[in-house]
Amino acid sequence: MPVQLLKIIEGQSETPLPSHLQKENLKHLQEGCDYTNKYIQGIVTLSYPLTKLRDGRDFFKIVVQDTDNLCSQISSINIFIYGKMAEDCAKLIRHGESFIAAGFKVIKLPTDREDDRHDCHLEVSEEAGSTIYIYTKPGITAASETASVSVAPKYVYTPLNHLKDGTVVNLYGVVKFFKPPYISKGTDYCSIVTLVDQSNVKLTCSLFSGNLDFLPKIYKVGDIVRFHRIKIREYNGQMQGITSGGFASLTFDGTVGAPVIPRTSSRVYTFMDEEQKTVEELRIWAASNISISGPATKLSGVQPMLFFDLTCQLVGKAKVDGSSFLLKVWDGTECPYPTWKVPVEAKDLEGEKVLLHQLKNLAVDILVYDNHVQLAESLKIGSFLRIYSIHAKEASADNEDVTRMEFHLHGGTCYGRGIGVLPESNPDVKELKEFLESVTLTDSQNMESCSMDIDSTFGNVTDLELHLQRCQQLSVTVLTDHQDLSNTELKTITNSTAPQQYRIRAKLRTYKPQKLHQSVKLHCSKCNSLQEVPDRDDFDFILHGSAGIAPNPELHNTSWYESVTWTTQEQKQREIAIHFVKHDEMLQHPEDTLIMVEGGTLKEIWKLTKRFKCVIPVRSTEDDLELLDLSAPFLLKGNVKYYGCKQCSTPKPMKNLSSISAEQQPSWEPTEIAQVLGIELLQYVFVMKFTLVDETGSLNAYLFDDEKFFQIPASEILTSNFLQQKMQMTMNALCPPGRKLGDLPWLECFIKSYNVRDTMKNQVCYQIFDTTVAEDVV
Repeated sequence: MPVQLLKIIEGQSETPLPSHLQKENLKHLQEGCDYTNKYIQGIVTLSYPLTKLRDGRDFFKIVVQDTDNLCSQISSINIFIYGKMAEDCAKLIRHGESFIAAGFKVIKLPTDREDDRHDCHLEVSEEAGSTIYIYTKPGITAASETASVSVAPKYVYTPLNHLKDGTVVNLYGVVKFFKPPYISKGTDYCSIVTLVDQSNVKLTCSLFSGNLDFLPKIYKVGDIVRFHRIKIREYNGQMQGITSGGFASLTFDGTVGAPVIPRTSSRVYTFMDEEQKTVEELRIWAASNISISGPATKLSGVQPMLFFDLTCQLVGKAKVDGSSFLLKVWDGTECPYPTWKVPVEAKDLEGEKVLLHQLKNLAVDILVYDNHVQLAESLKIGSFLRIYSIHAKEASADNEDVTRMEFHLHGGTCYGRGIGVLPESNPDVKELKEFLESVTLTDSQNMESCSMDIDSTFGNVTDLELHLQRCQQLSVTVLTDHQDLSNTELKTITNSTAPQQYRIRAKLRTYKPQKLHQSVKLHCSKCNSLQEVPDRDDFDFILHGSAGIAPNPELHNTSWYESVTWTTQEQKQREIAIHFVKHDEMLQHPEDTLIMVEGGTLKEIWKLTKRFKCVIPVRSTEDDLELLDLSAPFLLKGNVKYYGCKQCSTPKPMKNLSSISAEQQPSWEPTEIAQVLGIELLQYVFVMKFTLVDETGSLNAYLFDDEKFFQIPASEILTSNFLQQKMQMTMNALCPPGRKLGDLPWLECFIKSYNVRDTMKNQVCYQIFDTTVAEDVV
């Protein structure tokens, strides 16, 4: 039988694998070898829909992760399943299950990969004599029942101080900070979580999912989380975590002595006895090392200008306008100040009218804005909430002298701002329910007066709209200089001569390019030219061309570098030379070393950048090593390729690098390397066109920036999915898709006008400067 279900009993397979099968390590797979009697084993982290090929055969693709190599750069592999086996596997396989493929064929992929999957894939089919084994628990025999399968592999957990760039790991941590899930780009939810452990190392994770339930159920600082299959990336010298295929989480109450009960929406997870000890140890450590705030503020303890968290029950809700939503909540206590009641039509207010009337002195109105509205609309009346970073402020309407307390949940996610839904099993909810049941409510009055009891601080809808407008004046951008300038209307600017500088308040109607990666260009500050960033194929072509030039042995092992050469085993043999630059006639640690490489391919170059601080591709001449064509990067450092301007550069011999190696502590900074090699360094910049509008008109302003505006380095955006997601989230916040012009957020910007002259006419252009995105926008 080609596809077999094997039962797990007490951690062991009830039916052992055939004795002739031997386990193969993922990293040892090679095309052309015989794997008839070999098998690979791992966890299914991703599957694709069953499809039919042109020849009519069924085809099913899955991704399997090798749990023995989680810390390796390559920890997963694509498996292609054909024919009847594909149909059977599509019915039986579920994410998280333990999977074995025996008698497979290894196929080399036609292009180099830069993700975490193997550069080969496996092919299995009944015709080829392959066999697939899927592990299940006792009693699981039908495909319809496999959703409850739970496997018990031995997981390895990595301490936060041992994380490495590019790996996929399992880990435990204590929540030091978090942002409740919020809508990011498109329909995806995002949650930001900062973790610490006994190593006192901090890890910030950006977690994305199209399903809100799949994100960690974190309720407060001090909770403990377990993340499986989280991808680690290095940014600005700090490790960051992002969700990868097969990501899963468990969350535990961080209170010492509380029951160790995991929170998860998944029906497929394992939790071993030794892991309970890990949770308890983290609880004890966090109790004396993490500053955990006390109980959330009660309404009876609210003071003006306070930002506070509130645990409460939702008793009413209503839509107010396109960018704000009303939540009526109570916690059984009474606010010591008169509170603002938002005027809404009785027919628009959802909730039990009698209860709302009884709670008229206990329930308060909270207005939520912008990115919180969609979640607020989905909340069910009667649910228990924890609302984070509510702003309490005193305000009076234009038509009365009474000062009332207002409650606002502003847009953005700064300081963890957001809404969390608590289950009834939550200890805080149990305590709140008991208290609410003890509160004596006012007897019901005449029902005709119920709708009138929703009184207003404002005389009419116009007053409300003006108030909402004032509440939504917070800009999504921040000015970093020239605070003495006052705002100028766009109409005045377009009617003025250039050059001048202005401060404006406007909305972003459109922007170009829509594909944000196309906004990254290379700029030469000397000749002021802009050019596209070359793609990897151009670099690959140049490297292949230089690979035909054999290294000159007379240039090896000089006073300032040491050389190593070897010949590849492929059909067209290549000779590769690596020259290790020395310091004080000594080789340094790899992470501090600059190397020069001759004859390497693109894939080999990228592997070397993960090991050494700097890599320079070179070729031999009769007298010295030299740089390749400047269409290729002259330097690679981490994930960044550095280019030189062809027009302004005058390349010098590589021996000039010896002056840097002789320094007391060579830093190998790209600017210094470029200078000694005669290269005019090109700078990565964002170039975008913003169409800005206000009540008086519109204008097109150009953004020309390397890092300041987005607070993201343009040099790293093309190689980081995390940064690309962050940039898209930022643009969605500045110019939310699908919003009417009146609902768009405000931007405060500095722009300068300047003249552009050509042979035909003089044109005035505008450029944004000294402006950055506000920290709480995403």
